[in-house]
Amino acid sequence: MADPASTGTESWREYFGFDEPYDNQADAVERAIEAGKARGFLAMEGPCGTGKTMAALTAAATLVRDTDLYERVVVVTPVKQQLQQFVDDLRTLNAGLDDPLTGISLVGKRDLCPYGREGLFPEDASTHDRCEDLREATARLVEDDGRSDGAAVADAAVAGEADDDDQWWDPRKGQDLAAAARPDAASQATLGEDTLSTGGANSPYRPSQPTAPESMAEGSDPPLYCPFEADWYARNKGSPVDFSAGEHGVVTMADYLPAATERGTCPHRVMSVLLSAADVIVGNYNHLFDPASRPLLSDVLDEQTLVIVDEAHRLEERVRDLLSDRLGRQTIVQARNDCNTLIQRAQQSADHKRQVREVLSAREVPLDAVDQARKFYDDLLGWLDDRVESFLDAEYEGWRADPSTLPEHDLEIPLRDPDTVEQDELTEWAERRGYDGTVWRTLSQVGAAVEDVIDQLGLTRQPVCAAVGVLAGHWWERDHATFLREIELEHSPDERRRGEADYRAAYTAGLCCYNCMPATALRNVFDDLGGGVLMSATLEPLDVFTRVSGLDEIAENGTDERSGATDADEESGRPVRTTTYDLPFPPENRASYLVDATPFTARNRGDPAAMEPLGDDWNPTRDEYAQALRALARSPGNVMIAMPNYREARWAGAYLDEAVDKQVLIDESSSNEETERTKREFFRGDGRVLVTSTRGTLTEGVDYDGAKLSTCAVVGIPLVNIGSPRVRGVQRAYGDAFGEENAFEYALTVPAVRRARQAIGRVIRGADEVGVRALVGRRYAPDARHSVYPYLPEGEREEFTRMTPDFLASQLDSFWDDHR
Repeated sequence: MADPASTGTESWREYFGFDEPYDNQADAVERAIEAGKARGFLAMEGPCGTGKTMAALTAAATLVRDTDLYERVVVVTPVKQQLQQFVDDLRTLNAGLDDPLTGISLVGKRDLCPYGREGLFPEDASTHDRCEDLREATARLVEDDGRSDGAAVADAAVAGEADDDDQWWDPRKGQDLAAAARPDAASQATLGEDTLSTGGANSPYRPSQPTAPESMAEGSDPPLYCPFEADWYARNKGSPVDFSAGEHGVVTMADYLPAATERGTCPHRVMSVLLSAADVIVGNYNHLFDPASRPLLSDVLDEQTLVIVDEAHRLEERVRDLLSDRLGRQTIVQARNDCNTLIQRAQQSADHKRQVREVLSAREVPLDAVDQARKFYDDLLGWLDDRVESFLDAEYEGWRADPSTLPEHDLEIPLRDPDTVEQDELTEWAERRGYDGTVWRTLSQVGAAVEDVIDQLGLTRQPVCAAVGVLAGHWWERDHATFLREIELEHSPDERRRGEADYRAAYTAGLCCYNCMPATALRNVFDDLGGGVLMSATLEPLDVFTRVSGLDEIAENGTDERSGATDADEESGRPVRTTTYDLPFPPENRASYLVDATPFTARNRGDPAAMEPLGDDWNPTRDEYAQALRALARSPGNVMIAMPNYREARWAGAYLDEAVDKQVLIDESSSNEETERTKREFFRGDGRVLVTSTRGTLTEGVDYDGAKLSTCAVVGIPLVNIGSPRVRGVQRAYGDAFGEENAFEYALTVPAVRRARQAIGRVIRGADEVGVRALVGRRYAPDARHSVYPYLPEGEREEFTRMTPDFLASQLDSFWDDHR
């Protein structure tokens, strides 16, 4: 590795939060600074103990303060624990600075809305939708008379598009609305009424949602409004909270939620104001990659922004989900009913028809287009029900007599062959019925007009047809190579339909437009930014990562740091640099085994549900693995056994419960609360066995520090279900993008090996910790058929000792005897 001192950028030590960096930490800081100065990206694998968080923040602080290239840093991570780690490390960094970097940690609107947090919204209204309605109503109420058209102004305010230089709102009206919501307001005083409290703070307002004073409302039905939003306008869209509210200049929800609530200003608006002025913004993947959440950061995402992407091995999977659309059956019903409400209103009288048409005409939408949209949604519902029923008839004979016999898991109905690129069944049906592209493309415009009429006429509905129209447009416009269209059946038994011959007694249906190839979307996000660092404990193979993450597409001349880069490389374009660090803790404190057993495949092992726990009817493969699992489970301390799926976890748990003198906990695919209880029970003592799925939530993102885990074994390769239509669609899309010879490797094998490495990485979390890591199955061994050994980093490969299950018990005894 390069000598950090040789680059001449030692000024970063001014920002480093500790006395001395770890061995690899200084090198990581140097590489991140060099990549940032070249307007490039660094992809870095560094296991626990590398100090990635402080390294990335130190490099970012140097680039923001000591160059004119960057004004701010945006950090995104999918793990709440890691988000807090960035906050803690930024505060540590700031503690040593005379001029600290201002920072803010972001959360969602549902976590910040005082009314929503306290359950004061109607049960059938989501916090987000209710909040948007109240914001729009408040914007109309605070409009400065005569400035501009009220509807256009309110729409611009809600969309965040208003021009502050031409201020359209009246701060005094905001003050009046805020005052009218206080318990002592002259017009609405209620003796003894408490104020709304949330987050440990008391607001100045009554708990009930206020209606506008008659003097400020048009007509005889004053609208509901939000006094917190009104106060924000009263302050000219300013914040009464600044960065001094947080420790060392870094504010989190625990700081700005109570502070904003006490001052009567919308906490979400306060967060938005502060993030626009922050040096460091810490959020989750949604804030950067989700089209619905990204607008919150739109003003700060540009070429002067440095990005830090944490847990980057999750990037493909998470962004793929964020870029996929789901349109539920019930939502389609609501959209149809929205349109039907207007049609019925227009049919009531000539005066009502005139009112409806007047509002629609402002949006250039004829009433006939609303009727056509209603018919389309109605026909779509019929097609959807018929398609689901025909699928279930073909796959599960007799289900109509008893829907409870249907599988208790989600199902997919692909609407095209996932292995080819062709038009989907729904689009073909629509074209045959005369619903061509013109209809699909105009549904969003029709939906927005319908919602406008519903709002202006004061009809009691929470419309959804605008959002449904947008998703329908996506369905028509998106290509068939990148997106797989299917029907998704979510298993959700409906007690109200018990006994009915209706698939809805067992499933909730929805149309899904599934993103199979996120690389292009990722490239577009990264290309708009100045540079960045993408890091994780498991990114290898890095050449695969840079391809699937879209980084290679923005690099005119990608450079591998392990082969050495020079300043001259930076002149040819935006470099993409990579580096890998080995586990920094003492190697003598860990034992690492590749257990050479028959590959644990479905063909070799048989069906676990058909086998007794103690093995009277096992095949030889089960015997091999039972021997290995028994030896591993008997290791001292807490042991985690990660099986390929939950079905195999149940088999292994049942066997070990009989075979070892330890408490055995079996994790299942269940609620977050149940999983959390299992984890707490595992942590409660020293000497338990936890059996789970490698693809579950307990194998990564959980800190098993100290004595919480002494041995972890991963059994088999944790591949996803390769027969799933979505997985087949992803594999085909990857074949198109990266070559057929790479499709299975890039789409399935590499992510599976990263999963396995994440699990065994839970064992050693500190310099004084001792533990055992085991990869069980022949495919982990070198030279085996379909071996995944090449996907392990070189330094990691050298640590693993290959052996058969027969020798495992004695090797474990010897290791633990040396470390008692």
